[in-house]
Amino acid sequence: MDEEYDVSANVAWTSLSHTPVATTTSPPMASSATHSILHTSHLALIWMIADPHLQGTGLTECILSGLLSVDGQKVLHMDRNDYYGGASASLNLTQVSNSGLASLVARRTAVVFEKEVRRRQERGGGDWDQPWTGRSYSATGEDYAVDLIPKFILASGELTRMLVHTDVTRYLEFKQIAGSYVYRDGRISKVPSTEMEAVRSPLMGLFEKRRARNFFMFLQSWREDDPATHQGLDVNTCLMKDVYAKFGLEPGTQDFVGHAMALWLDDDYKTKPARPTIDRIILYTQSMARYGKSPYIYPLYGLGELPQAFARLSAIYGGTYMLDKKIESVNVDPETGKFTGVTSAGETVRAKKVIGDPSYFGAGKELEEGGGKMRVVETGKVVRAICILKHPIPGTDDADSAQIIIPQNQVGRKNDIYIAAVSSAHNVAAQNVWIAMVSTIVETSVPEREILPGLQLLGSVLDKFVSITPLYAPTAPGSDDHVYITKTYDATSHFETVVEDVFDVWHRVKGEPLVLKKREVQVEA
Repeated sequence: MDEEYDVSANVAWTSLSHTPVATTTSPPMASSATHSILHTSHLALIWMIADPHLQGTGLTECILSGLLSVDGQKVLHMDRNDYYGGASASLNLTQVSNSGLASLVARRTAVVFEKEVRRRQERGGGDWDQPWTGRSYSATGEDYAVDLIPKFILASGELTRMLVHTDVTRYLEFKQIAGSYVYRDGRISKVPSTEMEAVRSPLMGLFEKRRARNFFMFLQSWREDDPATHQGLDVNTCLMKDVYAKFGLEPGTQDFVGHAMALWLDDDYKTKPARPTIDRIILYTQSMARYGKSPYIYPLYGLGELPQAFARLSAIYGGTYMLDKKIESVNVDPETGKFTGVTSAGETVRAKKVIGDPSYFGAGKELEEGGGKMRVVETGKVVRAICILKHPIPGTDDADSAQIIIPQNQVGRKNDIYIAAVSSAHNVAAQNVWIAMVSTIVETSVPEREILPGLQLLGSVLDKFVSITPLYAPTAPGSDDHVYITKTYDATSHFETVVEDVFDVWHRVKGEPLVLKKREVQVEA
């Protein structure tokens, strides 16, 4: 199950400037303006055969645009926003503050947090629970590139393969995330990245470390075509809880393995076949071994650089981008029900097929009386808080960046809480400023309260911006009407689910699997 990349990719930045905002120089530059974080959207139209058409510049849509352009398709890519990235953009503080999030937090905090804040203030612990105040902590908000979705890139994951397969690494520079941490028994502990760290780790006692070592040795030696390495376990059929039982792993160790390494959001995986979990653990360990310290890498100047890089790729191969194009209607043939084109500013563009995110296909709207087609369904909500700090997160050894996972069992929840932190070391904030993002799947009617365990770990917080985002998924594959809808970005801390969506949409549109080449990506230590 080991995998090696055989070609070294050249990683260098080639654009004319490095402004940490959601604009770029090629394709055509978007104008700076106030943007709504709560209602970003992307639609990708793809004219297959004659012309593919993509709308929206979210990461999913931009990846598909780049891949289809390289594949020889003629792509028109439209976005109602006047900046690249959509929900996966990186915005400066002026854009974030003007988005409406600041007033949202100030208004809702007084109601939702009142009792909880008073209780926690009595226990002490900084001003993490204060509403947004507009306090100054930088000469200019232009020094910042705040990600709207908190995700990191697994060093050996599918997004890394996609980056080097398309050679967009020539537009990007990467820096390693300093450490991966897990919350257990009221404290933060580093996920071991070396044998010495494993020996010293407080996550497990001496005897449990021996049992865990046997478990990891089993994974390391496991080969699908060699039954002698299976130890009597058919991982394709046996449940993951049975694998844990065979090696005698304690519940706390199961939390650590299943959530900090396999990166599952909840415990449902335990009652499912073990193979997907084992594959995830192996991916994590391969990513950890690739560069050391942590399994994650991150693009300098923010995650918004990723969709821009794929947009450049599409433009190089003949793709056309149109920003600030308000979509008035997505048109279908009244007789066949098949997609025919879109109308913007009174002009209609005809196309064979369309790819887009749920916001263009009825997301958040009721089905009109007397007809229409429900193309998307809400599957849940994500609550995210963007927090500005003047210090590293306590307990992370003054790391310039970190990921912290709070397993759901540790705080009495059904879903994990994630914390992703970056800083000026990644060219996304002013000097000595950290940006920490706390997120989780919404489980109650008071989402802000659900992220309090994560906020409490941050120490003193200068400013805080909260958003609650519905998650949508398509109701049909799109083969009948040629309307192919992507999924909303979920609460996971990595991009593997985003790439899964890219693979799925590609297969639905093209009727064949997407095959990627194997290469290497260079990162800054």
